[in-house]
Amino acid sequence: MPWYIDSAYKRNKDAPYTFYIPSKEVIGNLNIGDMVKLIFEIETRTDGYAGEKMWVEITHRDMGNFKGILTNDPFNLSELKRGQEVSFRTEHICDTEYNDPYSSKWDYYFDTKIIVSKDVLERDEFNFMLRDEPRDEQDSGWSVLSGYEDDEFLNNHENLQYISIGVILNIDDSILAFIEDLPLCAYERNDNGAFYKINDYDWESYLSE
Repeated sequence: MPWYIDSAYKRNKDAPYTFYIPSKEVIGNLNIGDMVKLIFEIETRTDGYAGEKMWVEITHRDMGNFKGILTNDPFNLSELKRGQEVSFRTEHICDTEYNDPYSSKWDYYFDTKIIVSKDVLERDEFNFMLRDEPRDEQDSGWSVLSGYEDDEFLNNHENLQYISIGVILNIDDSILAFIEDLPLCAYERNDNGAFYKINDYDWESYLSE
């Protein structure tokens, strides 16, 4: 089946806090003999197939243009073989073997956890955030709601998920302005779409639940 190399830059643009791409510093260090990871897709596939991430050894570089040799055995791509030469550009590179000096920010996006309601993920929208004391090193203490949930919904623990904060940042990263605010704090989105701090939030009732 016909294949192509997908753009890692486009995937990062669609999900900037959960799809990693190497920094400019790392890309600038790439040379012949280095290994890079590319995403190979099937052109006619429409079933949500995410492609195959495979390693390629660089054999040629001209600025942002590369050639390399595939070092993996493809699983679904019968027209690709280990040792086959492929041409690609900087935008196609989704990983390298280099340590990235900016990896700490990605660690934060992936490893920092929040509680989020399923309604947020279904609507791709959230309008209320509350920060309690964290339970462990990964827990941020933040809980995120759409604002449309009722008590019956929230009382069902199956309607709440513990996920990486990057997922929520993909929806709205304006919360970075207050994400380090100390517990206890609560924020709500106003009619203009901006978050504001709720200074008179009823913490006594919340903590007694």
